[in-house]
Amino acid sequence: MQVALQGAGMARFGKQPERRAEDLAAEAVMQALERAGVEPADVGAVYVGTALGAVGVGPRIARASGLTGGPALSLEAACASGTVAAHHALGAVARGEHRYTVALGIEMLSSRFRGALVPEPTDADGAVGLPLPGLYALQAHWYAARYEVDLDRLALVSVKNRAAGALNPRAVQRTTTTVEEVLASRPIADPLTFLQCCPMVDGAAAAVFGPASGRPDEVVVAASVVEGGRAWPDPREDRPWGWACVRRAAQAAERMLGEPLSTGSLFEVHDAFTVGEVLTVEALGLVGEGTALDALADGVFDRDGAIPVNPSGGLLARGHPLGATGVAQLTESWLQLRGEAEAIQVPNARRAVVETMGGGASGLDGNCAAVIVLDRV
Repeated sequence: MQVALQGAGMARFGKQPERRAEDLAAEAVMQALERAGVEPADVGAVYVGTALGAVGVGPRIARASGLTGGPALSLEAACASGTVAAHHALGAVARGEHRYTVALGIEMLSSRFRGALVPEPTDADGAVGLPLPGLYALQAHWYAARYEVDLDRLALVSVKNRAAGALNPRAVQRTTTTVEEVLASRPIADPLTFLQCCPMVDGAAAAVFGPASGRPDEVVVAASVVEGGRAWPDPREDRPWGWACVRRAAQAAERMLGEPLSTGSLFEVHDAFTVGEVLTVEALGLVGEGTALDALADGVFDRDGAIPVNPSGGLLARGHPLGATGVAQLTESWLQLRGEAEAIQVPNARRAVVETMGGGASGLDGNCAAVIVLDRV
């Protein structure tokens, strides 16, 4: 059965510790259901993506949103939690288990964290105090050594995405920046500076899936894959942390599509840190290895460029409430394909590719990577 993304919505992203997770979730769910034209009673199951949610968060959110007609299941896959929830939600429709399902991403971070997330202390990375910015910084140094590039050019990712975010009412960061300002912001993990790291915020996003009806304006799922992590470092493959996991997901999606991901009109990818976007566009096969920074400087990844990447502003501008991020990427993509993205609309958008990578478990090239491809019929 062909599955459609019937409607999507987002609650406000930002630091809002005074709000409850259930309230944010209900706001996102109601928005998505209204856009889909689906009643809460018609939803057969809810799949909740959350990396750090409390025990029982799924049923409590279902109760607050009026989605009590079926199971509410929580899924954790680090930063990819929301995308993995969507993968399972749409899969349940494809298998005929439910007519309609809801994927919800939710995270409340502002009251729990003041700095970088540190991996599990019993893992090797956590035991030595290596936080996630440090892992991404190591990626950047690997990239510079392999391709002999100037790492100051990573600042161009922030400049591009903050410029897009300034036009996106759903983004937390609504101001532009310059290369000089990015490089002058306080150091986080060399070479990454503060403005090269995503904001840690609270937020929720929801997506409603159902059977495709064949309407000419419908947004359908063309491919959906989740790939797990494998042992890393791998002596057989000299790749930085995370790259191979994303590449496997990209190749699996291409097998489902029967054509390259580069056929996409726009790409919403995981840019928790500037180097993440650079490595991801190469792992997805959008440009050759070692060439992403040149393409970035040439405007290839701009909203009006040949390969629009993160026209929403990405995580760097929209913010990164972990479990909510993947569903927010789907929401941005749905709006683009519907022609409803307003100031950040990509011209003639027909296919959107969403990629989210979850990491943090030591010894793996990622917890998992998820790729979902949406087409406008």
